[in-house]
Amino acid sequence: MATSSSLVLHRCWSMLAYRGVAFPRRSPRLMLNFHSVCATLAVKASSDRCSSRFGTRTCNSKPNHLTRSCSANAFVVVEDEKYGNKQVISVTPSLYDYILANVREPEILRQLREETASMHGSQMQVSPDQAQLLAMLVQILRAERCIEVGVYTGYSSLAIALVLPESGRLVACERDAKSLEVAKKYYERAGVFHKVDVKYGLAADALKSLILKGEACSFDFAFVDAEKRMNQEYFELLLQLVRVGGLIVIDNVLWHGKVADTMVNDVKTVSIRNFNKCLLEDKRVNISMVPIGDGMTICQKR
Repeated sequence: MATSSSLVLHRCWSMLAYRGVAFPRRSPRLMLNFHSVCATLAVKASSDRCSSRFGTRTCNSKPNHLTRSCSANAFVVVEDEKYGNKQVISVTPSLYDYILANVREPEILRQLREETASMHGSQMQVSPDQAQLLAMLVQILRAERCIEVGVYTGYSSLAIALVLPESGRLVACERDAKSLEVAKKYYERAGVFHKVDVKYGLAADALKSLILKGEACSFDFAFVDAEKRMNQEYFELLLQLVRVGGLIVIDNVLWHGKVADTMVNDVKTVSIRNFNKCLLEDKRVNISMVPIGDGMTICQKR
C-alpha cells in the first residue's frame, strides 16, 4: 500500500521532533529546507510513476491523488480534482531568496534587522516580505490609527510607522523591556517616535484601557504577533477597537506547518488550530489566510 505524501511529511516532522530537533519560531531558511527535504522524501515514497524525458523528470499521476513534482527543487504541486487540478507551488530556499531580492526594504529597517539578528530570540522578528505587506495594507487603508500587539525589537512597527502620515498614531504593546529599548532607539533614528505610543506591559491590559478611555471603533489597523494562546482574547478586544472596514492581521497562523499535522497536539499548536477554526466560522469578519512568513490571516471587520 502506497504511503501518501502528506503522511510522509507528517512523519518527517514527527521523526525530527522525536529526536529533539527544535525549530525556532521563525526561521524561514531552516523551515524551507526542511519542507524541501520532506517534499523530496514524499516524492520517493509516492506510487506515482516517474519517467525521464530529455533529462527532465516528469510524473504520470493518477487523477485523484495529491502529487508532488519530481523536480530537483522539490516544488510542491497540488493536482487533485477536488481542487480543480490547481497547481500550487511551494517556496523553496532559492525562490525565497528571489522574493527577498524583490522586497523594497528601507535602509533603517535593514539596520534594525541586522542588529536584531545577533540577539536572543531573533527568529521572532517578522520577515522583510511580511513587513512590506503590512506597510502596504496600512497605505491602502490610508490608516491613521494603528495598534501592534507584540513589538519585539520593532521591525514591523517601524515599517508601519514609516508609512503613517505625520498625524498618525501607532499604539505599540510590548512586555519585554530589553527588546523594547531597541525598538525605541530605532523609532528615534527613523524620526517616527512622535507617531508611536509605547505601552510597556501586558497587551491585554493596554487594549482594555483603550476601550475604557472611549477609543472603541477608532482604529484602522491592528497587527497581532504575541503570545499565541492569547490570540482569541486579543482578537475580541481588537474587534472592539477597530472600526468597521478596518483590518486585524494575525501572525503565525500556520505555525511551521504544525497546525496541519494531526500528530502534533501541544498546547500552542492546538490553540492556534482552534483559533483558526474560530476565525473561519466568525461572521463578524472577512478573512484571508496568506502563506507568507509563518502564515498570516488578514481579517476585515464587517
